[in-house]
Amino acid sequence: MIQYILECIAFQLLFLGIYDFFLKRETFFQWSRVYLLGTFVLSLILPWVKIEAFKQKVPQTFAAYPEYLWGLQNAEVVVNSKDVTLWNVTWQEGVLYGGMIVALLFFSLKIRQLYLLKKRGEQVQFPNFTQVIITNSSNAFSFFKSIFIGDKVLKMKHDTIIAHELVHIKQGHTWDLLFFELMRIIAWFNPLVYVYQNRISELHEFIADAHVAKEDKSEQYQQLLSQVFQTEHISFINQFFTKSLIKKRIVMLQKSKSKKVWQLKYLLLIPMVLGMLLYSSCEVVSKNEYSESINETSLKSGTEIYFSNVEHVPVFPGCENVTDKKACFNEMMQQHISKNFSYPEQAFEAGIEGRVNVMFTIDEYGNVDNLKMRGPDPLLEGEVERIIKRLPKMQPAKHQGKEVGIPYSIPIVFKLDYLNSSKVSNNDSENKSEVPFAVVDEVPIFPGCEDAADKRACFNDKIQLHIGKNFNYPKAAQDANIEGRVSTMFMITTEGVIENIKMRGPDKLLEDEVERIIKRLPNMIPGKNEGKPVNVPYSIPVTFKLQ
Repeated sequence: MIQYILECIAFQLLFLGIYDFFLKRETFFQWSRVYLLGTFVLSLILPWVKIEAFKQKVPQTFAAYPEYLWGLQNAEVVVNSKDVTLWNVTWQEGVLYGGMIVALLFFSLKIRQLYLLKKRGEQVQFPNFTQVIITNSSNAFSFFKSIFIGDKVLKMKHDTIIAHELVHIKQGHTWDLLFFELMRIIAWFNPLVYVYQNRISELHEFIADAHVAKEDKSEQYQQLLSQVFQTEHISFINQFFTKSLIKKRIVMLQKSKSKKVWQLKYLLLIPMVLGMLLYSSCEVVSKNEYSESINETSLKSGTEIYFSNVEHVPVFPGCENVTDKKACFNEMMQQHISKNFSYPEQAFEAGIEGRVNVMFTIDEYGNVDNLKMRGPDPLLEGEVERIIKRLPKMQPAKHQGKEVGIPYSIPIVFKLDYLNSSKVSNNDSENKSEVPFAVVDEVPIFPGCEDAADKRACFNDKIQLHIGKNFNYPKAAQDANIEGRVSTMFMITTEGVIENIKMRGPDKLLEDEVERIIKRLPNMIPGKNEGKPVNVPYSIPVTFKLQ
Protein backbone atom coordinates (compact mmCIF):
# COMPACT_ATOMS: atom_id res chain seq x y z
CA MET A 1 0.00 0.00 0.00
CA ILE A 2 2.83 2.41 0.87
CA GLN A 3 4.45 1.75 -2.50
CA TYR A 4 1.12 2.42 -4.25
CA ILE A 5 0.70 5.74 -2.40
CA LEU A 6 4.24 6.84 -3.23
CA GLU A 7 3.75 5.96 -6.90
CA CYS A 8 0.48 7.93 -7.03
CA ILE A 9 2.13 10.99 -5.51
CA ALA A 10 5.11 10.71 -7.86
CA PHE A 11 2.83 10.49 -10.92
CA GLN A 12 0.75 13.45 -9.73
CA LEU A 13 3.90 15.51 -9.22
CA LEU A 14 5.01 14.82 -12.79
CA PHE A 15 1.57 15.65 -14.21
CA LEU A 16 1.40 18.90 -12.24
CA GLY A 17 4.93 19.78 -13.36
CA ILE A 18 3.88 19.53 -17.01
CA TYR A 19 0.75 21.61 -16.32
CA ASP A 20 2.55 24.40 -14.44
CA PHE A 21 5.48 24.70 -16.83
CA PHE A 22 3.81 24.15 -20.21
CA LEU A 23 0.00 24.45 -20.04
CA LYS A 24 -1.03 26.81 -17.26
CA ARG A 25 -0.50 30.04 -19.23
CA GLU A 26 -2.45 28.95 -22.31
CA THR A 27 -6.11 29.88 -22.85
CA PHE A 28 -7.27 26.34 -23.62
CA PHE A 29 -9.25 26.29 -20.40
CA GLN A 30 -11.55 23.35 -21.20
CA TRP A 31 -8.61 21.25 -22.36
CA SER A 32 -6.77 22.07 -19.14
CA ARG A 33 -9.83 21.13 -17.09
CA VAL A 34 -9.93 17.71 -18.75
CA TYR A 35 -6.16 17.41 -18.26
CA LEU A 36 -6.30 18.07 -14.52
CA LEU A 37 -9.23 15.74 -13.87
CA GLY A 38 -7.91 13.06 -16.21
CA THR A 39 -4.33 13.02 -14.92
CA PHE A 40 -5.45 12.81 -11.32
CA VAL A 41 -7.61 9.78 -12.09
CA LEU A 42 -4.76 8.30 -14.17
CA SER A 43 -2.38 8.67 -11.24
CA LEU A 44 -4.71 6.46 -9.19
CA ILE A 45 -5.09 3.82 -11.91
CA LEU A 46 -1.62 3.58 -13.48
CA PRO A 47 0.12 1.86 -10.51
CA TRP A 48 -2.32 -1.07 -10.95
CA VAL A 49 -1.94 -1.35 -14.74
CA LYS A 50 0.40 -4.06 -15.97
CA ILE A 51 1.01 -4.05 -19.75
CA GLU A 52 2.21 -7.48 -20.85
CA ALA A 53 4.51 -6.00 -23.53
CA PHE A 54 6.27 -3.89 -20.90
CA LYS A 55 6.46 -6.57 -18.23
CA GLN A 56 9.85 -7.50 -16.89
CA LYS A 57 11.12 -8.82 -13.59
CA VAL A 58 13.64 -6.75 -11.65
CA PRO A 59 15.58 -8.67 -9.02
CA GLN A 60 15.52 -7.15 -5.56
CA THR A 61 18.78 -7.55 -3.67
CA PHE A 62 18.77 -8.09 0.03
CA ALA A 63 21.26 -6.59 2.47
CA ALA A 64 24.00 -9.03 3.39
CA TYR A 65 23.58 -10.73 6.76
CA PRO A 66 26.70 -11.62 8.75
CA GLU A 67 25.41 -14.93 10.17
CA TYR A 68 27.20 -18.10 9.18
CA LEU A 69 25.49 -20.88 7.25
CA TRP A 70 22.21 -19.25 6.24
CA GLY A 71 21.68 -22.17 3.89
CA LEU A 72 20.57 -24.62 6.58
CA GLN A 73 16.99 -25.39 5.56
CA ASN A 74 15.01 -26.72 8.48
CA ALA A 75 11.40 -27.70 7.89
CA GLU A 76 9.60 -24.73 6.40
CA VAL A 77 6.67 -23.23 8.29
CA VAL A 78 3.80 -22.10 6.06
CA VAL A 79 1.24 -19.83 7.67
CA ASN A 80 -1.98 -18.64 6.04
CA SER A 81 -4.10 -15.53 6.38
CA LYS A 82 -7.05 -17.58 7.65
CA ASP A 83 -5.30 -17.74 11.06
CA VAL A 84 -5.58 -13.95 11.46
CA THR A 85 -7.58 -12.31 14.19
CA LEU A 86 -10.46 -10.13 13.01
CA TRP A 87 -9.23 -6.87 14.51
CA ASN A 88 -5.58 -5.88 14.22
CA VAL A 89 -4.93 -2.20 13.45
CA THR A 90 -1.35 -0.95 13.31
CA TRP A 91 -0.41 2.53 14.52
CA GLN A 92 0.12 3.61 10.90
CA GLU A 93 -3.44 2.58 10.06
CA GLY A 94 -4.65 4.38 13.18
CA VAL A 95 -3.03 7.63 11.99
CA LEU A 96 -4.47 7.16 8.48
CA TYR A 97 -8.03 6.49 9.63
CA GLY A 98 -7.81 9.17 12.31
CA GLY A 99 -6.82 11.75 9.68
CA MET A 100 -9.73 10.66 7.50
CA ILE A 101 -12.16 11.12 10.38
CA VAL A 102 -10.83 14.63 11.09
CA ALA A 103 -11.02 15.57 7.38
CA LEU A 104 -14.58 14.22 7.20
CA LEU A 105 -15.49 16.29 10.26
CA PHE A 106 -14.20 19.48 8.61
CA PHE A 107 -16.15 18.63 5.44
CA SER A 108 -19.31 18.15 7.49
CA LEU A 109 -18.80 21.55 9.13
CA LYS A 110 -18.54 23.19 5.70
CA ILE A 111 -21.73 21.49 4.54
CA ARG A 112 -23.46 22.67 7.72
CA GLN A 113 -22.21 26.21 7.08
CA LEU A 114 -23.79 26.18 3.61
CA TYR A 115 -27.00 24.70 5.00
CA LEU A 116 -27.31 27.48 7.59
CA LEU A 117 -26.63 30.18 4.96
CA LYS A 118 -29.38 28.78 2.75
CA LYS A 119 -31.80 28.36 5.63
CA ARG A 120 -31.34 31.92 6.92
CA GLY A 121 -31.25 33.58 3.49
CA GLU A 122 -34.15 34.72 1.35
CA GLN A 123 -34.69 32.20 -1.49
CA VAL A 124 -35.92 33.29 -4.92
CA GLN A 125 -36.68 30.60 -7.50
CA PHE A 126 -35.61 31.11 -11.14
CA PRO A 127 -35.97 28.64 -14.05
CA ASN A 128 -32.29 27.60 -14.03
CA PHE A 129 -31.21 28.30 -10.47
CA THR A 130 -32.19 29.28 -6.94
CA GLN A 131 -31.01 32.65 -5.71
CA VAL A 132 -30.22 32.85 -2.01
CA ILE A 133 -29.93 36.43 -0.70
CA ILE A 134 -27.66 36.73 2.34
CA THR A 135 -28.39 39.61 4.70
CA ASN A 136 -25.67 42.20 5.36
CA SER A 137 -23.14 40.40 3.16
CA SER A 138 -20.91 41.03 0.14
CA ASN A 139 -20.59 37.33 -0.75
CA ALA A 140 -21.18 35.91 -4.20
CA PHE A 141 -20.72 32.20 -4.94
CA SER A 142 -22.49 29.17 -6.35
CA PHE A 143 -23.02 25.62 -5.15
CA PHE A 144 -24.72 23.21 -7.55
CA LYS A 145 -27.89 25.07 -8.72
CA SER A 146 -27.89 27.63 -5.91
CA ILE A 147 -26.35 31.09 -6.24
CA PHE A 148 -25.61 32.73 -2.91
CA ILE A 149 -25.42 36.51 -3.22
CA GLY A 150 -25.12 39.20 -0.57
CA ASP A 151 -27.66 42.04 -0.37
CA LYS A 152 -24.82 44.54 -0.80
CA VAL A 153 -23.90 42.97 -4.13
CA LEU A 154 -27.48 43.40 -5.40
CA LYS A 155 -26.98 47.16 -5.33
CA MET A 156 -24.32 47.02 -8.04
CA LYS A 157 -24.21 45.37 -11.48
CA HIS A 158 -25.07 41.93 -10.20
CA ASP A 159 -26.42 40.62 -13.53
CA THR A 160 -22.83 40.08 -14.64
CA ILE A 161 -22.09 38.16 -11.44
CA ILE A 162 -25.20 36.00 -11.94
CA ALA A 163 -24.12 35.28 -15.53
CA HIS A 164 -20.68 34.28 -14.22
CA GLU A 165 -22.13 31.90 -11.62
CA LEU A 166 -24.52 30.40 -14.18
CA VAL A 167 -21.50 29.24 -16.17
CA HIS A 168 -20.33 27.31 -13.09
CA ILE A 169 -23.81 25.78 -12.72
CA LYS A 170 -24.23 24.80 -16.39
CA GLN A 171 -20.77 23.20 -16.62
CA GLY A 172 -21.07 21.36 -13.30
CA HIS A 173 -17.97 22.86 -11.73
CA THR A 174 -19.19 21.97 -8.24
CA TRP A 175 -18.75 18.27 -9.09
CA ASP A 176 -15.05 18.86 -9.88
CA LEU A 177 -14.45 20.56 -6.55
CA LEU A 178 -16.42 17.93 -4.61
CA PHE A 179 -14.37 15.18 -6.25
CA PHE A 180 -11.16 16.71 -4.95
CA GLU A 181 -12.83 17.35 -1.60
CA LEU A 182 -13.50 13.60 -1.38
CA MET A 183 -9.87 12.93 -2.29
CA ARG A 184 -8.84 15.32 0.49
CA ILE A 185 -10.74 13.13 2.95
CA ILE A 186 -9.28 9.85 1.70
CA ALA A 187 -5.76 11.12 1.02
CA TRP A 188 -5.57 13.94 3.57
CA PHE A 189 -1.82 13.37 3.89
CA ASN A 190 -1.16 14.08 0.19
CA PRO A 191 -0.39 17.80 -0.37
CA LEU A 192 -0.82 17.43 -4.13
CA VAL A 193 -4.58 16.88 -3.76
CA TYR A 194 -4.84 20.42 -2.40
CA VAL A 195 -2.70 21.71 -5.29
CA TYR A 196 -4.95 19.96 -7.81
CA GLN A 197 -8.07 21.47 -6.21
CA ASN A 198 -6.50 24.92 -6.27
CA ARG A 199 -5.58 24.59 -9.96
CA ILE A 200 -9.06 23.39 -10.97
CA SER A 201 -10.68 26.20 -8.98
CA GLU A 202 -8.57 28.75 -10.86
CA LEU A 203 -9.59 27.20 -14.17
CA HIS A 204 -13.27 27.41 -13.25
CA GLU A 205 -12.95 31.16 -12.80
CA PHE A 206 -11.04 31.58 -16.06
CA ILE A 207 -13.70 29.58 -17.93
CA ALA A 208 -16.57 31.61 -16.46
CA ASP A 209 -14.76 34.91 -17.02
CA ALA A 210 -14.09 34.04 -20.66
CA HIS A 211 -17.81 33.32 -21.27
CA VAL A 212 -19.02 36.52 -19.57
CA ALA A 213 -16.38 38.73 -21.21
CA LYS A 214 -17.75 37.75 -24.64
CA GLU A 215 -21.16 39.28 -23.82
CA ASP A 216 -20.15 42.10 -21.49
CA LYS A 217 -17.57 44.79 -22.11
CA SER A 218 -14.23 43.51 -20.89
CA GLU A 219 -13.23 46.88 -19.33
CA GLN A 220 -16.37 47.06 -17.18
CA TYR A 221 -15.97 43.45 -16.11
CA GLN A 222 -12.37 44.03 -15.05
CA GLN A 223 -13.46 47.07 -13.04
CA LEU A 224 -16.04 44.92 -11.25
CA LEU A 225 -13.38 42.33 -10.44
CA SER A 226 -11.00 44.94 -9.04
CA GLN A 227 -13.41 45.83 -6.22
CA VAL A 228 -12.79 44.31 -2.79
CA PHE A 229 -15.41 42.00 -1.25
CA GLN A 230 -15.60 39.54 1.62
CA THR A 231 -15.32 35.82 0.85
CA GLU A 232 -16.42 32.51 2.33
CA HIS A 233 -13.53 30.17 3.08
CA ILE A 234 -15.16 27.02 1.71
CA SER A 235 -12.98 24.98 -0.62
CA PHE A 236 -15.72 23.40 -2.75
CA ILE A 237 -17.79 26.44 -3.75
CA ASN A 238 -17.36 28.59 -6.86
CA GLN A 239 -17.09 32.06 -5.38
CA PHE A 240 -17.00 35.17 -7.52
CA PHE A 241 -14.81 37.26 -5.26
CA THR A 242 -11.54 35.62 -4.18
CA LYS A 243 -8.83 38.17 -3.43
CA SER A 244 -5.95 35.83 -4.28
CA LEU A 245 -7.45 35.12 -7.70
CA ILE A 246 -8.58 38.61 -8.80
CA LYS A 247 -5.20 39.63 -10.24
CA LYS A 248 -4.76 36.34 -12.10
CA ARG A 249 -8.26 36.61 -13.59
CA ILE A 250 -7.67 40.18 -14.81
CA VAL A 251 -4.33 39.15 -16.36
CA MET A 252 -5.98 36.18 -18.08
CA LEU A 253 -8.79 38.41 -19.44
CA GLN A 254 -6.20 40.71 -21.01
CA LYS A 255 -4.25 37.79 -22.47
CA SER A 256 -4.54 37.11 -26.20
CA LYS A 257 -6.11 33.85 -27.21
CA SER A 258 -3.51 31.10 -27.57
CA LYS A 259 -2.74 29.83 -31.06
CA LYS A 260 -4.22 26.42 -31.81
CA VAL A 261 -0.81 25.02 -32.63
CA TRP A 262 0.06 25.21 -28.92
CA GLN A 263 -2.56 22.54 -28.29
CA LEU A 264 0.18 20.14 -29.33
CA LYS A 265 1.66 20.71 -25.89
CA TYR A 266 -0.94 18.32 -24.53
CA LEU A 267 0.78 15.55 -26.51
CA LEU A 268 3.48 15.66 -23.83
CA LEU A 269 1.07 13.51 -21.86
CA ILE A 270 1.60 10.52 -24.20
CA PRO A 271 5.32 9.81 -23.51
CA MET A 272 4.73 10.61 -19.84
CA VAL A 273 1.96 8.00 -19.53
CA LEU A 274 3.97 5.43 -21.52
CA GLY A 275 6.92 5.92 -19.17
CA MET A 276 4.66 5.45 -16.16
CA LEU A 277 3.17 2.29 -17.67
CA LEU A 278 6.66 0.94 -18.28
CA TYR A 279 7.59 1.64 -14.66
CA SER A 280 4.39 0.21 -13.16
CA SER A 281 4.61 -2.92 -15.34
CA CYS A 282 8.02 -3.83 -13.96
CA GLU A 283 7.70 -6.44 -11.23
CA VAL A 284 10.10 -6.38 -8.30
CA VAL A 285 10.81 -9.90 -7.15
CA SER A 286 12.95 -11.25 -4.37
CA LYS A 287 16.34 -12.73 -5.01
CA ASN A 288 15.05 -16.25 -4.35
CA GLU A 289 12.11 -15.82 -6.72
CA TYR A 290 14.44 -14.43 -9.38
CA SER A 291 16.81 -17.39 -9.18
CA GLU A 292 13.81 -19.72 -9.19
CA SER A 293 12.55 -18.10 -12.41
CA ILE A 294 16.00 -18.59 -13.95
CA ASN A 295 16.00 -22.23 -12.95
CA GLU A 296 12.48 -22.69 -14.27
CA THR A 297 13.81 -21.56 -17.65
CA SER A 298 16.67 -24.04 -17.50
CA LEU A 299 14.20 -26.69 -16.39
CA LYS A 300 12.30 -26.25 -19.64
CA SER A 301 15.49 -26.82 -21.57
CA GLY A 302 15.75 -30.30 -20.04
CA THR A 303 19.40 -29.98 -18.90
CA GLU A 304 19.00 -28.92 -15.28
CA ILE A 305 16.25 -28.93 -12.67
CA TYR A 306 16.08 -26.72 -9.61
CA PHE A 307 17.09 -28.43 -6.35
CA SER A 308 13.74 -27.81 -4.64
CA ASN A 309 11.78 -29.14 -7.66
CA VAL A 310 13.64 -32.36 -8.41
CA GLU A 311 11.89 -35.61 -7.50
CA HIS A 312 15.02 -37.27 -6.03
CA VAL A 313 17.87 -35.02 -4.84
CA PRO A 314 21.52 -36.10 -5.12
CA VAL A 315 22.46 -38.57 -2.38
CA PHE A 316 25.34 -37.35 -0.24
CA PRO A 317 27.58 -40.19 1.06
CA GLY A 318 26.12 -41.24 4.41
CA CYS A 319 22.54 -40.36 3.43
CA GLU A 320 21.76 -43.56 1.54
CA ASN A 321 19.52 -45.03 4.25
CA VAL A 322 17.98 -41.74 5.47
CA THR A 323 14.30 -41.15 4.76
CA ASP A 324 14.56 -37.38 4.20
CA LYS A 325 17.50 -37.23 1.82
CA LYS A 326 17.01 -33.52 1.10
CA ALA A 327 17.42 -32.55 4.75
CA CYS A 328 20.34 -34.98 5.08
CA PHE A 329 21.98 -33.44 2.00
CA ASN A 330 21.78 -29.97 3.53
CA GLU A 331 23.12 -31.12 6.90
CA MET A 332 26.01 -33.05 5.33
CA MET A 333 26.82 -30.01 3.19
CA GLN A 334 27.02 -27.87 6.34
CA GLN A 335 29.20 -30.46 8.05
CA HIS A 336 31.53 -30.62 5.06
CA ILE A 337 31.96 -26.84 5.00
CA SER A 338 32.48 -26.64 8.75
CA LYS A 339 34.97 -29.52 8.75
CA ASN A 340 37.05 -28.21 5.87
CA PHE A 341 36.81 -24.50 6.60
CA SER A 342 40.01 -22.58 7.26
CA TYR A 343 40.17 -18.80 7.37
CA PRO A 344 42.87 -17.71 4.84
CA GLU A 345 45.80 -16.33 6.84
CA GLN A 346 46.33 -13.37 4.50
CA ALA A 347 42.64 -12.45 4.66
CA PHE A 348 42.69 -12.78 8.44
CA GLU A 349 45.75 -10.53 8.81
CA ALA A 350 44.29 -7.98 6.39
CA GLY A 351 40.97 -7.92 8.27
CA ILE A 352 39.03 -9.10 5.20
CA GLU A 353 35.61 -10.53 5.91
CA GLY A 354 32.29 -10.84 4.10
CA ARG A 355 29.93 -13.16 2.34
CA VAL A 356 30.75 -15.43 -0.61
CA ASN A 357 27.82 -16.69 -2.65
CA VAL A 358 28.72 -19.93 -4.35
CA MET A 359 26.78 -21.94 -6.94
CA PHE A 360 27.76 -25.23 -8.50
CA THR A 361 26.17 -28.10 -10.42
CA ILE A 362 26.02 -31.69 -9.30
CA ASP A 363 25.97 -33.24 -12.74
CA GLU A 364 24.25 -36.41 -13.95
CA TYR A 365 27.32 -38.43 -12.90
CA GLY A 366 27.32 -37.09 -9.33
CA ASN A 367 30.38 -34.86 -9.81
CA VAL A 368 30.69 -31.18 -8.84
CA ASP A 369 30.92 -29.01 -11.95
CA ASN A 370 30.43 -25.44 -13.18
CA LEU A 371 31.59 -23.79 -9.96
CA LYS A 372 30.82 -20.04 -9.74
CA MET A 373 31.40 -17.58 -6.90
CA ARG A 374 30.85 -13.97 -6.00
CA GLY A 375 32.47 -12.47 -2.92
CA PRO A 376 34.25 -9.41 -1.53
CA ASP A 377 37.80 -10.69 -2.11
CA PRO A 378 39.63 -13.34 -4.21
CA LEU A 379 41.21 -14.76 -1.03
CA LEU A 380 37.81 -15.68 0.39
CA GLU A 381 36.58 -16.94 -3.00
CA GLY A 382 39.70 -19.14 -3.25
CA GLU A 383 38.97 -20.71 0.13
CA VAL A 384 35.36 -21.44 -0.84
CA GLU A 385 36.53 -22.97 -4.13
CA ARG A 386 38.94 -25.22 -2.21
CA ILE A 387 36.15 -26.40 0.10
CA ILE A 388 33.65 -27.11 -2.68
CA LYS A 389 36.21 -28.96 -4.81
CA ARG A 390 36.72 -31.36 -1.90
CA LEU A 391 33.09 -32.46 -1.98
CA PRO A 392 32.80 -36.25 -2.49
CA LYS A 393 31.23 -37.91 -5.52
CA MET A 394 27.48 -38.39 -4.96
CA GLN A 395 24.68 -40.47 -6.37
CA PRO A 396 23.17 -38.23 -9.09
CA ALA A 397 19.70 -36.71 -8.80
CA LYS A 398 16.79 -38.27 -10.66
CA HIS A 399 13.73 -36.70 -12.23
CA GLN A 400 11.02 -38.61 -14.06
CA GLY A 401 13.24 -41.68 -13.92
CA LYS A 402 16.23 -39.98 -15.55
CA GLU A 403 19.52 -38.86 -14.02
CA VAL A 404 19.80 -35.06 -14.22
CA GLY A 405 22.15 -32.24 -13.28
CA ILE A 406 21.19 -30.10 -10.27
CA PRO A 407 22.33 -26.52 -9.56
CA TYR A 408 22.91 -25.85 -5.87
CA SER A 409 23.78 -22.58 -4.14
CA ILE A 410 24.87 -21.70 -0.63
CA PRO A 411 26.25 -18.54 1.01
CA ILE A 412 29.36 -18.80 3.20
CA VAL A 413 30.14 -15.87 5.47
CA PHE A 414 33.64 -15.12 6.70
CA LYS A 415 33.53 -13.18 9.96
CA LEU A 416 36.63 -12.43 11.99
CA ASP A 417 34.94 -12.65 15.38
CA TYR A 418 34.11 -16.31 14.72
CA LEU A 419 37.78 -17.07 15.29
CA ASN A 420 39.98 -17.03 18.34
CA SER A 421 42.59 -14.37 17.67
CA SER A 422 45.39 -16.79 18.64
CA LYS A 423 44.48 -19.21 15.82
CA VAL A 424 43.45 -18.83 12.23
CA SER A 425 42.32 -22.39 11.61
CA ASN A 426 38.64 -23.13 11.99
CA ASN A 427 39.09 -26.87 12.21
CA ASP A 428 39.54 -26.96 15.99
CA SER A 429 36.11 -26.86 17.56
CA GLU A 430 37.56 -25.48 20.82
CA ASN A 431 38.26 -22.23 18.99
CA LYS A 432 34.72 -21.81 17.72
CA SER A 433 32.27 -19.87 19.85
CA GLU A 434 29.40 -21.04 17.65
CA VAL A 435 28.49 -24.49 16.36
CA PRO A 436 25.79 -24.84 13.68
CA PHE A 437 22.63 -26.69 14.70
CA ALA A 438 23.25 -29.38 12.06
CA VAL A 439 26.61 -30.45 13.50
CA VAL A 440 26.45 -29.68 17.24
CA ASP A 441 26.82 -32.77 19.42
CA GLU A 442 23.86 -31.98 21.68
CA VAL A 443 21.21 -29.61 20.31
CA PRO A 444 19.52 -27.07 22.59
CA ILE A 445 16.57 -28.65 24.41
CA PHE A 446 13.21 -27.00 23.90
CA PRO A 447 10.93 -27.11 27.00
CA GLY A 448 8.94 -30.33 26.70
CA CYS A 449 11.68 -32.21 24.80
CA GLU A 450 13.72 -33.25 27.85
CA ASP A 451 12.66 -36.91 27.62
CA ALA A 452 12.40 -37.13 23.81
CA ALA A 453 14.49 -39.83 22.13
CA ASP A 454 15.29 -37.57 19.14
CA LYS A 455 15.78 -34.14 20.67
CA ARG A 456 16.77 -32.60 17.32
CA ALA A 457 13.47 -33.63 15.70
CA CYS A 458 11.55 -32.59 18.82
CA PHE A 459 13.22 -29.16 18.74
CA ASN A 460 12.16 -28.65 15.10
CA ASP A 461 8.60 -29.76 15.85
CA LYS A 462 8.31 -27.45 18.87
CA ILE A 463 9.63 -24.46 16.90
CA GLN A 464 7.01 -25.03 14.18
CA LEU A 465 4.27 -25.45 16.78
CA HIS A 466 5.35 -22.19 18.48
CA ILE A 467 5.26 -20.27 15.19
CA GLY A 468 1.85 -21.64 14.24
CA LYS A 469 0.42 -20.85 17.68
CA ASN A 470 1.72 -17.27 17.90
CA PHE A 471 1.32 -16.30 14.24
CA ASN A 472 -0.78 -13.27 13.31
CA TYR A 473 -0.81 -12.19 9.64
CA PRO A 474 -0.28 -8.36 9.62
CA LYS A 475 -3.45 -6.69 8.37
CA ALA A 476 -1.45 -4.04 6.49
CA ALA A 477 0.37 -6.83 4.62
CA GLN A 478 -2.97 -8.46 3.75
CA ASP A 479 -4.40 -5.18 2.46
CA ALA A 480 -1.29 -4.64 0.33
CA ASN A 481 -1.45 -8.26 -0.95
CA ILE A 482 2.03 -8.96 0.45
CA GLU A 483 3.08 -12.56 0.82
CA GLY A 484 6.28 -14.51 0.56
CA ARG A 485 9.01 -16.23 2.50
CA VAL A 486 10.93 -14.78 5.45
CA SER A 487 14.19 -16.53 6.35
CA THR A 488 15.09 -15.99 9.99
CA MET A 489 18.20 -16.85 11.95
CA PHE A 490 18.77 -16.46 15.68
CA MET A 491 21.27 -17.55 18.29
CA ILE A 492 20.54 -19.88 21.20
CA THR A 493 23.26 -18.78 23.60
CA THR A 494 25.23 -20.75 26.18
CA GLU A 495 22.60 -19.58 28.69
CA GLY A 496 19.75 -20.90 26.54
CA VAL A 497 18.55 -17.36 25.71
CA ILE A 498 17.41 -16.22 22.24
CA GLU A 499 19.61 -13.43 20.88
CA ASN A 500 20.83 -11.83 17.64
CA ILE A 501 17.63 -12.30 15.64
CA LYS A 502 18.12 -11.57 11.94
CA MET A 503 15.69 -11.77 9.04
CA ARG A 504 15.39 -11.29 5.32
CA GLY A 505 12.12 -11.31 3.48
CA PRO A 506 10.01 -9.57 0.83
CA ASP A 507 8.65 -6.86 3.15
CA LYS A 508 9.39 -5.35 6.57
CA LEU A 509 5.81 -6.01 7.71
CA LEU A 510 6.40 -9.76 7.40
CA GLU A 511 9.88 -9.52 8.91
CA ASP A 512 8.53 -7.64 11.96
CA GLU A 513 5.87 -10.33 12.53
CA VAL A 514 8.48 -13.11 12.44
CA GLU A 515 10.71 -11.14 14.83
CA ARG A 516 7.78 -10.76 17.26
CA ILE A 517 7.18 -14.52 17.19
CA ILE A 518 10.84 -15.46 17.71
CA LYS A 519 11.17 -13.03 20.63
CA ARG A 520 8.43 -14.98 22.41
CA LEU A 521 10.41 -18.24 22.36
CA PRO A 522 11.05 -19.64 25.87
CA ASN A 523 14.49 -20.09 27.44
CA MET A 524 16.06 -23.46 26.63
CA ILE A 525 18.71 -25.82 27.89
CA PRO A 526 21.77 -24.71 25.87
CA GLY A 527 23.41 -26.89 23.26
CA LYS A 528 26.70 -28.65 23.94
CA ASN A 529 29.66 -29.59 21.81
CA GLU A 530 32.33 -31.94 23.18
CA GLY A 531 30.65 -31.61 26.56
CA LYS A 532 30.83 -27.80 26.71
CA PRO A 533 27.92 -25.33 26.33
CA VAL A 534 28.12 -23.46 23.00
CA ASN A 535 26.19 -20.85 21.09
CA VAL A 536 24.01 -22.50 18.45
CA PRO A 537 22.74 -20.51 15.44
CA TYR A 538 19.42 -21.76 14.13
CA SER A 539 17.61 -20.78 10.94
CA ILE A 540 14.10 -21.50 9.71
CA PRO A 541 12.03 -20.15 6.80
CA VAL A 542 8.47 -18.90 7.45
CA THR A 543 6.20 -18.54 4.42
CA PHE A 544 3.22 -16.16 4.44
CA LYS A 545 0.39 -17.17 2.09
CA LEU A 546 -2.83 -15.29 1.41
CA GLN A 547 -6.00 -17.35 0.93
